[in-house]
Amino acid sequence: MSLTPGAIKAISKLMEAPDFDVTQRLRIGVKGGGCSGMTYVLGFDTPTEKDQSFDIEGIPCIMEKAHEIYLLGMEVDWHDGLDNRGFTFSNPNASKTCGCGTSFAV
Repeated sequence: MSLTPGAIKAISKLMEAPDFDVTQRLRIGVKGGGCSGMTYVLGFDTPTEKDQSFDIEGIPCIMEKAHEIYLLGMEVDWHDGLDNRGFTFSNPNASKTCGCGTSFAV
C-alpha cells in the first residue's frame, strides 16, 4: 500500500488543521457496497483491536487485518484538477472497477 506525493500532501494538510484530533489515524480499508461490489474506505478514525497500525511517510495509518488481502499493492493518489478533484485508487487486485473508480470487485 502506498500514497503518492500528492496524496501525502493532501492528507498532511488535513492533519495540520487546528481542529484535527491527533488521536485519530488514517483508516484505509474496504466495505461492501458500490456498483462493483466493494467500496474503498479512506478517512480518519480511532484504532480498534481488529486493526494493524503502520506509517506511510510519517502518516499514521490503520487497516483491519482482514482487508490487507484486498489492498495489497494499492496506490492512493490525489488529483486537484478542474474536472476531477479528490483521492483515486489504483488497485492491482481489482478484477473490475466502476466508472467513478470508488468501487471494485476481486
